Amino acid sequence: MVVRMIAACDGAAKGNPGPAAWAWVLADGGAQPQRWAAGPLGRATNNVAELTALEQLLAETDPAVPLEVRMDSTYAMKAVSTWIANWKRNGWKSSSGKPVANQELVRRIDELLTGRDVTFVHVAAHQVGGDPLNAIADQAASQAAVSQQAASGTGADAPVPSAARASAPKSRPAGSGGASKAKSPRGTIPARFAGRCRCGKSYAKGEQIAKNPDGWGHPACATAEG
Repeated sequence: MVVRMIAACDGAAKGNPGPAAWAWVLADGGAQPQRWAAGPLGRATNNVAELTALEQLLAETDPAVPLEVRMDSTYAMKAVSTWIANWKRNGWKSSSGKPVANQELVRRIDELLTGRDVTFVHVAAHQVGGDPLNAIADQAASQAAVSQQAASGTGADAPVPSAARASAPKSRPAGSGGASKAKSPRGTIPARFAGRCRCGKSYAKGEQIAKNPDGWGHPACATAEG
């Protein structure tokens, strides 16, 4: 009997776009980390980082072994498991008739998924007491995004996750330090409440958000239509 492998992958972008990186962690059937890897992407968006993390994970695992992939990015997960069928039928055009964003990465992942037994599991991002594998991948991606250095290792030296954190810096309160209130970029508004974007990452109260097909979220995710 072949034992299913369990893995998590995550991407990080310090700014969107900004210094970015990908990371994955592979565990045994009991969800105990066995090995991990992370790599820099230079300047990229969060969505590119998330997709690259999945691509790298699939490329580095045995296609003959069933795999459970835990992700906190709704965008990346739906892009390769739900939206892709319509994109193919529409000649790789979105519902608005525009070319599908990050198409090269999505196509590559689709090739890597062909003929494989892969199950996607969505997990909450940056939660105290949340999924431990996702927390390791998140920490590794964040560190690589800052250092822009590749890293890898075994379960024994996997990055130690920090406490739950927001995926983007909180906006400075209006009027603090005597600073004037910044003008919102066109098409965006400051969030009245903290929330979660369609990509699976959170946004803070006061952070600039934009309308997307699924609600409100990061401006860079607004054009990633299903």
